[in-house]
Amino acid sequence: MTRRDFPKIHFYDQDFVDIYDKTWAWIQDYWNTGSEGSIIEGKFFSYPGSQVIQQTDAIFSSFFLVYSNRIYQAHPTLDIFYQRQEPNGAIRSAYNIETGLPVVGEDNPEGLGLPLFAWAEFNLYHKSANKKRVKDVIPILHKYMEWIDSVFKQPNGLYRVPLSATGMPNSPRERAAYPLDFNTMAAVNVLYMSALADILNDKEASFQYKKQYFSLKTRINSLMWDSEDGFYHDIDRNEKRLPVKTIAGYWPLLAEIPNDDKAERIIAKLQDPKFFGAPHPFPSVSVSEKGFDDNGHGFRGSVFPHLTFMVIKGLERYQRWDLARECAIRHLYFVLDSMSPDGNHHKGNLWEAYLPLKEGPAQWPGRSDFPRPQYLTYAALSTICLTIENIVGLFISLPRKTVDWIIPNLEIMGVENLSLKKNMITILSNKSGRGWEIHMESEKLYYFTINILGKKKKTLPIPSGKCSMLIDKL
Repeated sequence: MTRRDFPKIHFYDQDFVDIYDKTWAWIQDYWNTGSEGSIIEGKFFSYPGSQVIQQTDAIFSSFFLVYSNRIYQAHPTLDIFYQRQEPNGAIRSAYNIETGLPVVGEDNPEGLGLPLFAWAEFNLYHKSANKKRVKDVIPILHKYMEWIDSVFKQPNGLYRVPLSATGMPNSPRERAAYPLDFNTMAAVNVLYMSALADILNDKEASFQYKKQYFSLKTRINSLMWDSEDGFYHDIDRNEKRLPVKTIAGYWPLLAEIPNDDKAERIIAKLQDPKFFGAPHPFPSVSVSEKGFDDNGHGFRGSVFPHLTFMVIKGLERYQRWDLARECAIRHLYFVLDSMSPDGNHHKGNLWEAYLPLKEGPAQWPGRSDFPRPQYLTYAALSTICLTIENIVGLFISLPRKTVDWIIPNLEIMGVENLSLKKNMITILSNKSGRGWEIHMESEKLYYFTINILGKKKKTLPIPSGKCSMLIDKL
């Protein structure tokens, strides 16, 4: 397989380009096939050497694998989970690679994972335009949500789940009975279930999921929002709000739960050094909390790339493109500077988690298995996905035949040979004697929107073949 098969990115900082290219090369080691006697068949994405396949791997890896020009398929790992759905709808968060059996812990006996399959599937649809897949997965996702409702939903309409089901096991929120992040992920899931039903033109199902979404949204806003400190919190078993501010407070942005005033107040804390505005965006606990540890200590301050990704995707929902990009760039510089201590970006590792206040991998005293090196399930979200979507600024939808390019100002950058199903596109900007020019190449017609924030926004049909446009002439 030659490297040129992956889309190439262009950016003025060559280090960003290098780490993007390297990540694709490293991903090769993540393709597992169970051994001879293994029950799990086919190729799937999982951490090298791991005995289990994780729901988080399946969901988060799909966001960057969609950019591999189909060299690495994004859906087979998800399908392994769907194939193991039990008659009652249950899908467990981890399965043993050899036996195919669920792996559950004492603190989470049902093996409940992050309910985000529909978010992943909605993104897959926009990058593949595979409507048949949507039709096939909706019944599975529907049964999965019914199982979660039947086991974990309480009379107050919220989900009472073990803290480990949030994926943040040692977060300083021991008394949380109704974790904010899990409840909001459930809202994200039904919101995207509704969108998937719309793709199939199933008005009735879409309406039912919307209803579930609004019911969760109302409860999260009434029970979990604290108007005094302008933040969302977990609640204990008596429905009292717990005062600790953690990164879980940003899932509501992704679910579009806060109105604009609330969103403003939450987003302001991302820029405030007392809260989440640490040098490396974003620590998993607010810097001002008693429980904050500047060594990271697991979820007591470490910066986790998948959570930074979630916050940045939440900022997009509120059109905060500029802040999303600035944070993505800052995050990536820390990722690069943490690769090796002598400032050599060509050696060293990407990490599962980082220090919040200076460069380097996070630490967890007494735990030698943290953070995992080259943990691409999280790290590739930054080096591939955020790089294409938030740093270069390209948003692609195949079914809509659209490419949006959202940038604060023109720079020399772009993407080359990105496959849109059977269409390869190239979009590059550079400065010539005639001013800023965008060069395009495509095999089929698509609609291109350029949005130079606060300056210009224009949508044009781009014919097949090569063309270029002068920005000043738009």
